[in-house]
Amino acid sequence: MKLYKLSGAITGAAFLMATSAIGPGFINNTVLFTGKLGASFGFVILVSIILDIIAQMNIWRIVSLNGKHAQDIVADTSPIASIVLILLVSIGGFLFNIGNIAGAALGLQVFTGCNLSAGALFSMAIAVILFMYKNIGVAMDAMTKPLGMLMIALTLYVCFYSKPDLKAAFTKTIFPNHIDAMSIVTIVGGTVGGYISFAGAHRLLESGIMGSGQTKKVTRGAVSGILIASIMRYILFLAAFGIVSSGIVLSQNNPAQTVFYSAAGNIGNKLFGIVLWSAAITSVVGSAYTSISFLQTLHRSIKSNNHGVIIGFIILSTLVFLYFGNPVSLLKKAGIFNGMILPLAMSILLYSVHKSQYPTWLKVGGWLLVAAMTWLSIISMESLIS
Repeated sequence: MKLYKLSGAITGAAFLMATSAIGPGFINNTVLFTGKLGASFGFVILVSIILDIIAQMNIWRIVSLNGKHAQDIVADTSPIASIVLILLVSIGGFLFNIGNIAGAALGLQVFTGCNLSAGALFSMAIAVILFMYKNIGVAMDAMTKPLGMLMIALTLYVCFYSKPDLKAAFTKTIFPNHIDAMSIVTIVGGTVGGYISFAGAHRLLESGIMGSGQTKKVTRGAVSGILIASIMRYILFLAAFGIVSSGIVLSQNNPAQTVFYSAAGNIGNKLFGIVLWSAAITSVVGSAYTSISFLQTLHRSIKSNNHGVIIGFIILSTLVFLYFGNPVSLLKKAGIFNGMILPLAMSILLYSVHKSQYPTWLKVGGWLLVAAMTWLSIISMESLIS
């Protein structure tokens, strides 16, 4: 494989993982927790980066070294555990995708003034057209890379105008006033929980990148995906912190829009629409692609009609949104739900490779992650039920 093709595939996988994470829930929860925790939310981001990197390095390397999808690796040890993993990831992906469609609809409404139904249908059509391309990997790269960079650039613009206290933000990132378990579970779950943690790994696999000879490049790709998502989150945190610190009260219905509008007026409002739609549509693509990469193991007809099933997944998500309307609490609860999926999915995968030639330090790091996320998830269970 030529070097430029290899680098392109790894970069594409990193952006697919990052833009799958940067969805409406990512934006909404980042601003909500900044409003709740202030500068101390920077510490949550720092902890989440460490946990996210451990999760992604484990999953990407396990998938790459074995040359199989995650559920197929698990099936070699326990077919029942494989089915459990498939159902958990696909259900979590579907829940998130309803929220992604809602976010795309809202983004277009803010930017163009159209109603939510029209915005949802238009966004659905864009995603459906994308999956009609024969070479879906190239098509996804062509969408996720530029939109990922656009989101970071526009949010940085808004951050500049919000004038955050950088000294306070950086200080509390290291020395927080208090630590909130639910925010850590939600943020980690929204970055590498559920389907998101497998998006880039499965994209690499389907690009033919596998085996021990690619380990360094695969690790670099995994870390790059987390850093791209984390840069976006920290810039958004700084923008929100600047607004919150000035005394402006965030809207309960749309806190992120308050940040963009308060920082840059009507221009900021339009930029919010663009950022939200970009985040949502790329997450629709990542969610549908990854969820079906799991479901295809259940029956050969799903694998042989892969693109058609993905399109059906997107259409069904849109119909559910159109029927029930904007799920106000769904994005937050989906983040917590996916955060709870992460330790279970990781433990299943780690157990499946416990006898293989796999770096001990990564295994230990993976099991420590499982223990930490399990403990934090138990603490946060009450929030999900209430």
